[in-house]
Amino acid sequence: MSRLIGKKPVDSLRGFRAPISEPTVPYGVLKAARSSGQLNLSGRGLTEVPTNVFRLNVDTPEEAKQNVSFGASERWWEQTDLTKLLLSSNQLTSLSEDIGLLPALTTLDLHDNRLQTLPSALGQLQELQQLQLSHNQLTSLPLEVFSLKSLRSLTLQQNQLEVLPEELGQLEALTELDVSNNQLEELPSSLGRLCCLQKLNLSRNKLACLPHSLARLTNVKLLDCSNNMLSDIPPSLSQMLALEQLYLRHNKLHFLPQLPAPALQELYLGNNQIEMLEAEHLASLCVISLLELRDNKITVLPEQMSTLTTLTRLDLTNNNIGILPASLSLLPNLSTLLLEGNPLRGIRREVLTKGTNELLKFLRGRVKEEPDSAGDKQTAMTLPSQAAINLHNIKTLKTLVYRDNKADRVPDELFEAAKGHGVTSVDFGKNQLTAVPHRLAELRGTLADLNLSFNRLTCCDHVPGLQQLAHLDLSNNLLSDLPAELKNVAKLHSVVLSFNKFKSFPEVLYHMVSLETVLLANNQVGGVDPSRLVQLVRLSTLDLSNNDLLNVPPELGLCTGLRCLSLGGNPFRTPRAAIVAKGTDSVLEYLRSRIPT
Repeated sequence: MSRLIGKKPVDSLRGFRAPISEPTVPYGVLKAARSSGQLNLSGRGLTEVPTNVFRLNVDTPEEAKQNVSFGASERWWEQTDLTKLLLSSNQLTSLSEDIGLLPALTTLDLHDNRLQTLPSALGQLQELQQLQLSHNQLTSLPLEVFSLKSLRSLTLQQNQLEVLPEELGQLEALTELDVSNNQLEELPSSLGRLCCLQKLNLSRNKLACLPHSLARLTNVKLLDCSNNMLSDIPPSLSQMLALEQLYLRHNKLHFLPQLPAPALQELYLGNNQIEMLEAEHLASLCVISLLELRDNKITVLPEQMSTLTTLTRLDLTNNNIGILPASLSLLPNLSTLLLEGNPLRGIRREVLTKGTNELLKFLRGRVKEEPDSAGDKQTAMTLPSQAAINLHNIKTLKTLVYRDNKADRVPDELFEAAKGHGVTSVDFGKNQLTAVPHRLAELRGTLADLNLSFNRLTCCDHVPGLQQLAHLDLSNNLLSDLPAELKNVAKLHSVVLSFNKFKSFPEVLYHMVSLETVLLANNQVGGVDPSRLVQLVRLSTLDLSNNDLLNVPPELGLCTGLRCLSLGGNPFRTPRAAIVAKGTDSVLEYLRSRIPT
């Protein structure tokens, strides 16, 4: 034993163990980066950034040490400094201070990692213009970040930030700031110093108020404050004269914000507590195109709604509106009016199910005023196919209409006229189409609203490719199923399938968590699966009236997000008609009471 004292024990596995080494980047990738100034290491499973990445512009390349007789195109001392470093979708928990060795960086992408802290050396990257830090685990930022005078875009969404320091105001070159999906309860007053800001996303935080200094952000075009705890909007925001899009969904607002809004085109106020629309607040919306007021408590629409002459889309879904003012029919550009989930009186249900045009025609009859067609004659042209094309609607309102022509195809001239105009709304209703026009695919980058109602469709191919689609009307067709690929339309909020031939709840709809409204009235649906419906957490309107439901599963009562559930006209015995007549809340409460314990 004494002879072993002081000697290292023998490692019997020596030579078999894999050597421990830091992660490396293939030599060819680094060589290309020296030439292009760009290095993409995204999605490589890195837990740390290799040292030779940081020293890319510091160390002499190996080939230079071995052979100094480079050609002119390969002389290492003339090669490009790294300006773009992409490290997203890895497993980084920290970043070395050596990042300061890359002072020429203009873009640094670190999103979708596991970063909990950032190095102070970031402050040395004075050329940095884009810093992407979203989807990490950051609870704070080093103050050195706020010394980056060239920074134009800072994305911090989906972190764990609880506070933003006053030093934020030093980033005066910022044009985009995204701090959504954090834990912010207040904002620094210095936010108002970001005078170049054009896009500001504050959504999904815990904000109860907005700083008055926001008024100084006179170049902001998009402001998103959705999913916070706002009960009021400060009047000082009236100075944000460049605002074009304002998102205030899912807050605690009781009134419309009163803004001069000379440029405001889209106002989203869904899921608040608004009970009344003030005339003076509406008067300020002089160029509004889209007004979303769904899921509020509005009971009356003022006559002043008729002054919104630029309005093309009005969403009043799930309110308490009993009477529609006939003057709504005088809005010259209104093409979409959503009213599901309101206790409307004086309008037959068949009128409501026929869509916006028929409803407006009905209201127009009440005011005994026919639409002036002179404007259409001035803005329409007739092509050889005899298709009247309203160029004004296409160019200005971004709408493409070919309705009530009893046609079995849509003329190519319409799609040619729509090219390059960013069309967002298409209405091909009341024709005899047996297939979805394949050229709709040309509008996939912008099309948000598609109306194919009152046709003879038996399938809806080409619709799944419309990735921006939010509203789809396929009512009054011959459909019995929907394609499974429809689940890829991730932005679809509303689908209208009334008056078709569905015998069951379309399977694909169970997979579409974005859905808020599903109208399946007047089909032959024999049942629904409540355990799958409850997973559609955004679903607030479900119309299953006039189907073949023999029973209503008690578990349907667990779909507590439903604001409007229509079950009338089915052959089930329970719940009784008296309970159904009391409305959605009573029906859901009754169903919950029937769940076996």
